[in-house]
Amino acid sequence: MRWQQLIGPAALVATAGIVGSFFERSTEIYFINSLVALCVVVGLYVFVGNSGVLSFGHVSFVAVGAWTAGVLTVPAEEKSALLPSLFPWLAERETGNVVSLLAAAAVGAAFAALIGLPLMRLSGLAAGIATFAVLEITHNVLRYYEKIGPGTSAFSSVPETTGLWQATIGGLVAVAVAFAYGRSRLGRLLRATREDSAAARAVGISVYRQRLWAFALSGAVAGFAGGLYVHLLPLTTEELYLNLTFLTLAMLVIGGVTSLWGAVVGALAVGGLDSFLAEAENGIGLAGQSLDLPAGSRIVVVGALMALVLIVRPSGLTGGREFRLPGLGAQAPR
Repeated sequence: MRWQQLIGPAALVATAGIVGSFFERSTEIYFINSLVALCVVVGLYVFVGNSGVLSFGHVSFVAVGAWTAGVLTVPAEEKSALLPSLFPWLAERETGNVVSLLAAAAVGAAFAALIGLPLMRLSGLAAGIATFAVLEITHNVLRYYEKIGPGTSAFSSVPETTGLWQATIGGLVAVAVAFAYGRSRLGRLLRATREDSAAARAVGISVYRQRLWAFALSGAVAGFAGGLYVHLLPLTTEELYLNLTFLTLAMLVIGGVTSLWGAVVGALAVGGLDSFLAEAENGIGLAGQSLDLPAGSRIVVVGALMALVLIVRPSGLTGGREFRLPGLGAQAPR
C-alpha cells in the first residue's frame, strides 16, 4: 500500500521532535539542526533521487531562501542601521515568520526554475559541474552584494522562531511534499527518464521538462529550509556553502539516494553523528573517559563513512527502498 511509504518517514521525523523535547536547550539545538538539514536533504532527493542527475548546487537555494526570509523579517526600524545598503523596496518591508518561510520557498523555486532553463539540458558530470558553478556564483553574490543582504556580516535581529516544534513541522511538510510529488504523474514520468531516458523519449516524455519541474520543486523545499535556518541562528554566507553542501550530500548518499525513506534515515542518522562529533571536538565525557577530538574530525569521519557506504553498500543504508510495514507485501527497489 502506497500510504505506508509516507508513514515511516513522517513517524521518524515526529519521533525525533518528541525525543528532542526531553533534552535541555544545549542538546535540543542538535535535534533542531538535524531536522532543518533533513529539509535540505529531502529537497535534494526530490531532484537527485527521482532524476538520477547529481546536483552540487542545491545549497544555493538554501542560501537564497535564508536571505529572503532574513531580509523580510529584520524589523523595519532597524534595517537602516543594520542593512544600510539595501534596495529601498526591501528596506521598507517587514513580514512575519510564516510569510517569510513561504516567500523563501517561492524565491527558491523561482531561482531554481530560472537557472534550470539552461542547466536541465545537461546530464552526468556536466550537470554536476554546472550546478557547482551556480553555488559559487550565488555564494559570492550574497557575500559581496550588500543591496540584498548583510554581505560579509552575519544576519542579526532576525526573530529566532525556529524551535523544535517548528523544525519538526517543517520536516513533516518537506516529507509530505516529496511524497506527493513522488506519487504524482510528474514524479513517475521523471523516474521513467531516470531508468531509461531513451525509452522515455521514445514514448513522448520530455526529459528536459520533467527535470525542470523537479528542479523547481526541489528549489522550493531547499529555500524553505533556508528560511528555517535563518530563523534558527545568525547566519553568514560561510554557513551555507561547502560544508553544508558536503554534509547534505553525504546524508542522502548514506541513507539511500533513490528513496524518501533513505533521505530521512540518512539525514537523521548522519545529523546525530555530526552533532556528537561536534561535541567531541570541544571535549566530552564518555564512559568515564574524556573524549577530545581534533578540530575538523567530524568532516573526516562523515567523509570516511560515506566512502565506506559507497564501497560496501552503494544503494545506502536503506538499499534504495521505501519504508514498508511488515506483512503488507514486498516493496521493490526504486
